[in-house]
Amino acid sequence: MLYLLDLKSNEVPYLKASPNKVLIFECYVPYYKDTAMTELIPTINEIVKYGLQPNLNVADKEELLEKKLVKIYSLYFDIEYKFDETEYSEFDKNEYSDIRKNVISNFPELGLYKTILDINDIDNLKDNAIGDAVDDLTDIILDLLEIKWRIENNSLADGLWYFELIFYGHTQQHILDLLNYLKQKNG
Repeated sequence: MLYLLDLKSNEVPYLKASPNKVLIFECYVPYYKDTAMTELIPTINEIVKYGLQPNLNVADKEELLEKKLVKIYSLYFDIEYKFDETEYSEFDKNEYSDIRKNVISNFPELGLYKTILDINDIDNLKDNAIGDAVDDLTDIILDLLEIKWRIENNSLADGLWYFELIFYGHTQQHILDLLNYLKQKNG
């Protein structure tokens, strides 16, 4: 079922239609083809709160974070949009200078970890690197904040385009690294 999405809110108006048909006007083209995409902003909000607010008192914080990271990872595969060629203003990451500090206050046990530079080079046992779980979560939060900002301030299509772009080239690896770190740390 297709739903029209109000670009100024996070709600999907439910329209009377047959299971496979909904009237969509050409000027209102950005849409979600799958209702799972309506979960994007709430899932983003559940993750970014750890970078926006210090010292959150949340039970099972790491487990909840893991679940939401997996949800974001899953939602990536449901992205569908019509490219928006409009020139929009850019997101200002400088407004979020306290994210790393807030991440540390919410997850003081996160630390450094060893990682392999080329997982496919099975014979190379020397080329390792150091990863930083705090940096992983900080970068994930910044990427998600920009996705949300673009959806809310530019257009749904611009936000989904950026989600697809930044996830594949940046966010995905940070999520995989952080989830692997949490698994190794917690057993």
